[in-house]
Amino acid sequence: MNSAFDKLLGGKQGAIGLLVLCALLFVIFPLVLNDFRLNMVGKYLSYAFVAVGLVLCWGYGGILSLGQGVFFGLGGYCMAAFLKLEASDPESTKIQSTPGIPDFMDWNQLTELPAIWLPFKSFPLTMILILAVPMLLAFIVGISMFKRRVGDVYFSIVTQAIAAILTILIIGRQGWTGGVNGITDLKTMLGWDIRTDDAKMILYFVCCALLVAAILFSRWVLTSKLGRLLVAMRDKEERVRFSGYDVANFKVFTFVAAAGISAIGGAMFTLQVGFMSPSFVGIVPSIEMVIFAAVGGRMSLLGAVYGTLIVNFGKTYFSETMPELWLFLMGGLFIAVVMYFPNGVAGLWDTHGRKWLAKLRGGSRPAAAPAPAAPAAAPRPAVAREQDRGQDKDIGFGAMEASK
Repeated sequence: MNSAFDKLLGGKQGAIGLLVLCALLFVIFPLVLNDFRLNMVGKYLSYAFVAVGLVLCWGYGGILSLGQGVFFGLGGYCMAAFLKLEASDPESTKIQSTPGIPDFMDWNQLTELPAIWLPFKSFPLTMILILAVPMLLAFIVGISMFKRRVGDVYFSIVTQAIAAILTILIIGRQGWTGGVNGITDLKTMLGWDIRTDDAKMILYFVCCALLVAAILFSRWVLTSKLGRLLVAMRDKEERVRFSGYDVANFKVFTFVAAAGISAIGGAMFTLQVGFMSPSFVGIVPSIEMVIFAAVGGRMSLLGAVYGTLIVNFGKTYFSETMPELWLFLMGGLFIAVVMYFPNGVAGLWDTHGRKWLAKLRGGSRPAAAPAPAAPAAAPRPAVAREQDRGQDKDIGFGAMEASK
């Protein structure tokens, strides 16, 4: 029971932190914010999926991907394809030259539905493809890069190139993807109108529940043996490789898991906002998603969520109150975080918040009496000390072998 508690919740402190986040998302925000603002928070939380995935692969695995918008966008486009087909029934599109296909296909003079769109007529198959398509792409990229030991800045550049290529591909294939405008005018899901206030409220809670599930899954991975290996690979990759582990396989798994988490966020974004376009796939949004994780703390799953909310709240507030200066203010916010809070919001809490709580607790308790000093041990002969050093070496080697 204790082992499962530690793996899923991160012990007592992790459970308290998760409980505070759940209270904020499920209770405070719905009570304080109106429907419009709550829908905006739901959109922000869909970005938080990407930030959580980045904590997994970047913070702990040392894999800095500057193309996570690719997987976010693919998940969103898969969901948008299903919703668009449902909105393009023959009755609703009877004024088109070819009824029964999406409007942008008719505008581009397509006369039938492309074969790549046919799987999205099925809702269960769409749910599978939302995860399968991004994870398959991540698997191909990971195998291609990590098996050849391509990492660090080179891997980041490759992921940026993939984001640029996919954006150009989406815009260029306008008849299949809607081009620069994306897939818009999404109305229902299985006959349920997703544009009403009640529907947006339900989708917000679904997004929050899925985000908590993603955090629990990531925490379970990080508290397992795999999580310890990820940290070891990030710090001393060659030492882990020489110990007999296949580093590439662990990196591929982490990258694929982060892609799947990001794809869920993209699907929830499409449901809550009502469209998907290539503006969420390219290099700029991918770098912004890295900033979300950096502001929150790239070593903290909960910090990634708070970082996403802080940055997006700042963008909204600055753009509404100071539209001429909001980009400069956001740039100043990022510079301040890098200069003064390099470990993000989570690091700020670790360095100052815990000390503040300790002072509060210490002020309410009497000081404990100092413990009596232990008697000094008698010096041992030189031969015995040499034997102890030899035993320590054997024990260390045995521990390394047992950890494999």
